[in-house]
Parts: sequence; structure tokens; C-alpha cells
Amino acid sequence: MQQFHQTFFEESFEGLDIMENELLNLDVGNADSEVINTIFRSAHSIKGGSGTFGFTAVAEFTHVAETLLDEMRDGVRQVTQESVDILLKSVDVMRAMLTTLSDGGEMDVDNIASVQMELEQLLGTESNSSTTDEVSDSNNSDENSEGWLISFRPHVEMLRTGNDPVRMIYALTELGQVSTKADISDIPTFVDLNPEDSFLGWEITLKGDVKKEDIVEVFDWVEDECDLDIQPLINESKATTEETTTPEAVAAPSEIASKAKPTAAKKTAESASIRVGIDKVDEIINLVGELVITQSMLGQVGSEIGNADEHNSPYMEKLLEGLAQLERNTREIQESVMRIRMLPISFVFSRVPRLVHDLSSKLNKQVELVTTGENTELDKTVMEKIGDPMVHLVRNALDHGIETPDVRKAAGKSEMGTLSLNAYHKGGSIVIELSDDGAGINKERVLNKARSNGLVGENENLSDDAINDLIFHPGLSTAESLSDVSGRGVGMDVVRKNIKSLGGSVRVDSVEGKGATFTIQLPLTLAILDGQLVKVADETFIIPLVSIIESIQVKSANLSGIAGKAALYKLRDEYIPVIRAHNVFGMEDSNSSLEDRLMVVVEGDGAKAGIIVDDLLAQQQVVIKSLETNYKRVDGLSGATILGDGTVALILDISGVIDMFKTLSNSVPPSPVDPDGNGSDIAEKAA
Repeated sequence: MQQFHQTFFEESFEGLDIMENELLNLDVGNADSEVINTIFRSAHSIKGGSGTFGFTAVAEFTHVAETLLDEMRDGVRQVTQESVDILLKSVDVMRAMLTTLSDGGEMDVDNIASVQMELEQLLGTESNSSTTDEVSDSNNSDENSEGWLISFRPHVEMLRTGNDPVRMIYALTELGQVSTKADISDIPTFVDLNPEDSFLGWEITLKGDVKKEDIVEVFDWVEDECDLDIQPLINESKATTEETTTPEAVAAPSEIASKAKPTAAKKTAESASIRVGIDKVDEIINLVGELVITQSMLGQVGSEIGNADEHNSPYMEKLLEGLAQLERNTREIQESVMRIRMLPISFVFSRVPRLVHDLSSKLNKQVELVTTGENTELDKTVMEKIGDPMVHLVRNALDHGIETPDVRKAAGKSEMGTLSLNAYHKGGSIVIELSDDGAGINKERVLNKARSNGLVGENENLSDDAINDLIFHPGLSTAESLSDVSGRGVGMDVVRKNIKSLGGSVRVDSVEGKGATFTIQLPLTLAILDGQLVKVADETFIIPLVSIIESIQVKSANLSGIAGKAALYKLRDEYIPVIRAHNVFGMEDSNSSLEDRLMVVVEGDGAKAGIIVDDLLAQQQVVIKSLETNYKRVDGLSGATILGDGTVALILDISGVIDMFKTLSNSVPPSPVDPDGNGSDIAEKAA
């Protein structure tokens, strides 16, 4: 059975996520019965699977939570905030138990017992007596029945899940006298018969003193995989006085059976998916990447041969057409395979409602969560790594941003604060915005803290953006008191570091008293990159398009310098440092002047710079190969790729290049500004 454990754990964790999200969406006092049914089904599946695989502790704990949900589902118990909170605790306990079983650790027995006791105490309280009486009356309404008519039609795929209809019918024989009639009308011809599909249906007559709930329990495990109708079998003496009842009772099963066909077909269509290990998908992606490179090489060779063929033979024309078709098909394969790894960002957003629910209660704040763009897709690897930074940003917004109700009321705001999450595509990137309508960043406090830490000089003036950016500096915290939520000066620098490791960037915009917005920009995937090819000396480098602002030709009139520092270029209303790519990477530059040189204006970690290159080549999509995996980490480089001619091109890490340049600039001894104003001497010494 161990071969199925991993699938069970994955499906159980998905079920727990569903339970948590639906519990948070429950309208206390006026709960939607369908929502409660969804929560109950998830708990029931986890209980059944746990029992099947011998995880008795999980099954027993889940049974108690399921009992509470069953009472809510049947209307015996009202949905209260207390019951929702206890069920959320139960979800946490079940998740911890399953994680422990998956990792082979030891369970927290005390915590499990404590939450189970809370559940049992809640179950011990009185429920709605009026509702209970109604349920009792409904159970007794069939007392004149001498048995039951059961219409049971499994869906086509039920056999594939390991459920055997014959065993269920056998279980009914233990309750009373059973007679069956099989419906074989849906059995296809032998040629079309799939032995793994179920095509039979049954009309079952069960006689004896049997409760309806005992019959339901037999089919409980497959309630979503069959069409089931249970009607009382009225005795013959009563049938003579109530002629209209018997025909309806007898006709009902056949009517249900006739309606089962479209339902089964719909269920099959919805279930047309398979669970595949991510390692297999990664292997396919890697092979497709190699295919793209090979196709690019063939395309370049074909183009050169075509240009050299003076006679332009029909064979050459067919070859070029074939290569063009190969390129189109390869791109389509590449895009299709990449979509396999793409998941909606709702998988990240789904962690936030519970976090907001728990923290707002703990901090005595009222917070409304608004999410948009949940269906925006990005790569699974990127999504897994952005989860923790998102959690920290949410905690920071709830603790430092949104005020308590009395403070908000005094400031003329609504007592209910708003936290907004938005995601959308922008070019080849995904943008995630996290906004709150709280107090915003206290710039004076941040600046004073930075000065006391020696990060900013006493007389140094900073722009608002530069002050906001200080919150990402390690060890800088403006919290007035320490708490287990935030305020220890760690976290925001880690947020930026983690986002930067994904090739992304984060910035913050704030208006004091109005709120703050954190904007995260990430690549859609870590496997493919849209890049600008540039020539530096005899080498080809690739600059990610997402980092490029513009490309310009240097004019000496806009150049200036600071003693001992790099040349600066006036770009409209701001000055940006000029970086010679040749010097950063230790390459010879035959042209010492900056006049009329090509400069690519880039941005990384909120800082802009101009990179001097020799030539701008084509823009193209490239497959990223990790240097760290295949060689070692190299400063200023994020990876490499193979071009169409078979040569290797290095991909620049813009933030790393800017950091390298700053290090080199700080190590240069002071020197006078170039009197000619072209900044070339300064740039050479700085780099």
C-alpha cells in the first residue's frame, strides 16, 4: 500500500486547503448548505483514506470533526463563530498529523488531545431541539414501510478508483432480504468495451426493518461517484388506499436510471486529468529546451546554405520550408510544455485569508481582504518560492500598516481596514501588488532610525523613494515593541533577497496616513527568458528584457563625473552611473572614449544604471542553463544559454552587475574630474 501513500498525502493536503478556504467563507448564522457539504466531503475523504492506509489516529480525530460537520449539514446544529474557529484548529491538527506521517516524525499528542477535547465538548452541548424533533419525525415517517427501493447506478469511472459495486450490494444483504435487477442497457458493443469502466446499474429491493441512514452509510464512500435514489417500499395493504403513492415509488428508480447517462458523461469529462510527478515534467521541459537549441542551429545553417546556393534548387526550397515548419512546431511544443508547469496564483493567495483571520483577531483589528487576478498564472517553481515573502508582507501590513479600529475612527477612516491583493501579467512578467489603507510608512521615524544606525549621514537628504527603500535594509526596524508578529528588524531584507533570487524586484510606495503598496515583479518562468543580445568585445551577452528601460547613444554634453567615482549620465531629470561592461568583466576595450557609444539603461533592485556595450544584436527567447548547477556561482551572471550557432552566451544578472560596479567604484582612490567632460578617465578608474 505504500506506493499509494504519496498520492493520498497530496490529495489530503488539497482537501485540507479546501476545508480551510470554505470555513473562512462560511456565513456565520446563515451558512450555505452547499459550502458545508463541500467541507464535509473533504473531511470524509480524508477519514476514509486514513482508515484505508492504517493511519488510525488521523481517522479517529477526523471522525470527531466530521460528526460536528454532519450535524451542521443536517441542520441539527447552527453554524457559530466558535464552531468555525474549532474546525479551523482541527484543520491545523490534521495538517500537522499528515505532515508528520509523511516525514516520519512524531505527532504532538498533547495538542491533538486538546483540540479533540474542544470538539467533543462542543458536540456535548445542546443542539437545536426543534430541528432535532423534525429530524426524528422524518426518521419515523417511514415506519409504515416494509423495506426500501434503491436505484444504484455507478458512474463510468467508479471501478478505476478501486470501488466494487458488488461488495456494496453484498453489504446490503447483511441488513435485510435483498433482490436485485441489473440494468444492462448501457453496455457497449464488444469492440467499444473498456473493462476498466462501469456500465451496469441496479434496481435493488431491500426488505426488513432497516433505517435509511444505514443504507446511506453503505454507499457513503462513493456518493460522488454514483447516482443513488432511496425510496420507501410501501406495504401492499396501504397501497390499495393510496394508489398514487405506489406507482411513483416504483417509477422513481427507473426515472433516475434514465437520467444517469448524461450525468455520468459529464463526470467523466470533468475527471479527465492525471497526476504526474514534477520531475517528469522538468525532464520534458529540459528536452524541449534542447530541441529549441537544435532547431535554432538547423535554422541558422539552413539560412546560410540557402544564401550560398546560387541555383536555388527546389530541394533547397523544400528544406527551408521544412525548417520554417519545424520552428513553428518547436515553439508550439515549447509553449505547451511550459503551460504544464503554470498554475494560477490563487495557490499563493489561498494562504492569506487564514492568515488575515488569525492575525486580525490576535491584534484586535478589523480587516477586509480583497483579492483580484487570482487566475493569473505563473511557473510552479516561482510560486513555491514567493509564498514565504508574501506571508511576511501580509504580516507586516497587518501589524505595522492597518491601525486598530479606535485609531482609524479618530483619523476619520472606516473602522474596517482593507488589505488588497492583485496580480496581473505585464510583458513577460507577473506583477503582484499588496496594498493596505493603513498608516503608511512614517518617513521621519525611518530616517531617524537609519541615521542612528549609521546608514545615513546626519546632514544627508534623501528622496521619499530612497527613504521608503531603507525598510529593506538588514536590521532596520521601526517597531516600538517586539512581538511574535514582527518588529525584530529581520524579514524585509530577506523578502527582497528571496525575490531577487527569482530574478524579480520589489518596491514600496507609501503616502503617510493613507497606506502603502508593495509591488513585486517576477518572471513568469525560470526556464525561459526574453533577452536582448549585446556584443561586448568579442563576446555575446544577454540582458533580460524585463530589466531594460531603453537603449540610447551617449552624448558627451550629458556626461559629468564625481571625483573618485564613476561617470554620471544625465537622463532627463536624473543622473545614472555609467558602467563599462568591458571593465566589469575584465575585457579589453579598444575605445577609451564614451562619446557616441551605445548604452543600455537598466534597472535592478530599484537602482538604475547605464551599461556601455559595443553593439546591439537581436532580441530572442533563450533557454536558461544554470551556471551554479553545472559549474559554480559567478557574480554578475544569472545563467547561460546556447545560441543558434552553437556558441555559449552568458546572461547578465543586472542587480549583481550594479553591486560589482559599486564595489569597484568604492575601491578607486580619489582623482580629479576629467577636464574634457567626457568622463572616460573617471569611468576607467572607477571600473
